[in-house]
Amino acid sequence: MIDKKIGIGLIGSQFISTIHAEALKMVSDASIVAVMSPTKSNVKKFAAQFNIPNWYTNLDDFLANETIDLVVIGAPNYLHCEITLKVAKAKKHLVVEKPLCLNLHEADQMIAACKENKVKLMYAEELCFTPKYVRLKSLLDEGALGTPVFFKQSEKHDGPHADHFWDVERSGGGVTMDMGCHAIQFFRWLNPNARVTSVYAQMQTSVHADKTKGDDNSIIILEFDNNVTALAEESWTKKGGMDDRAEIHGSTGVAYADVLQGNSILTYSEKGVGYAVEKAGNTQGWSFTMYEEIWNYGFPQEFAHFVDCVKNNKEPLVTGEDGKAVLEIIHAAYASAGSGQKINLPYRSEALKPIALWKK
Repeated sequence: MIDKKIGIGLIGSQFISTIHAEALKMVSDASIVAVMSPTKSNVKKFAAQFNIPNWYTNLDDFLANETIDLVVIGAPNYLHCEITLKVAKAKKHLVVEKPLCLNLHEADQMIAACKENKVKLMYAEELCFTPKYVRLKSLLDEGALGTPVFFKQSEKHDGPHADHFWDVERSGGGVTMDMGCHAIQFFRWLNPNARVTSVYAQMQTSVHADKTKGDDNSIIILEFDNNVTALAEESWTKKGGMDDRAEIHGSTGVAYADVLQGNSILTYSEKGVGYAVEKAGNTQGWSFTMYEEIWNYGFPQEFAHFVDCVKNNKEPLVTGEDGKAVLEIIHAAYASAGSGQKINLPYRSEALKPIALWKK
């Protein structure tokens, strides 16, 4: 057991790192001691905003800070593997934002490096900690819905926060890489004792062809070996703010969960409100105004869990191996969309980026 606050080092200074910093302020056993980002003006401003005592533009200098016990990686996808290998070698525990990396070879390298250096690796999937989804899973686990038959999860808004996600060379894909990864791990978490046996997907670049070569709409169907079917709907083309909801259909019941609207205030404003919900855009007229948005998404709970794992030497709920399994399914989904065929798992993709399996 580690009898002190866990020192946190953040890598990144854009949208997701802001979420990380806000969430970690709610974790009593953690203290953010440093932040690193290559752009001096950005990282200096970020450190001042969150009262972080140390900021860096160089990764090696950042890793030399001995007060850092745990590093949270909020960098672009294509950098996840490179950074993870250096952090693991520095003997610091890791949280890696989704998706884990670009390909299965990188995933194997990351997992091996963390095991070799005896550091913990957590794959950041907040839906496994989102309070409403935790309650949804408990209904299934206690038998209230009977035997699981069908899962559905959809996440939709009008496009990514970070510019790098539009660029498939840096992101590896489109909305399936950005948000489909959430649904895939969510389904695996709901159905932990079953194996995904096949993937079928359809993808389009329907609205944002001027910005990306990636998919901005996708539908992904997973089949499990216990006869459960799961459907993921992902979109970067929905105006009016984030939409995040799930369904579980069982043999004796059904449950629906909407992460956002059940925790919002129906608001009408001629002027518009300062902030309603992620990706809301124009808030004049009617809007659903969120409160405690970061808590409702499960980010503080996620970080509190991993800090506890580090302090008390526990296994994380969502591991690097889970991140790799999600990535395998993502690659299979792009291969399915490219071929028009169902892809059976296991699927060993040699593609460097999943987008290459769709648009060849």
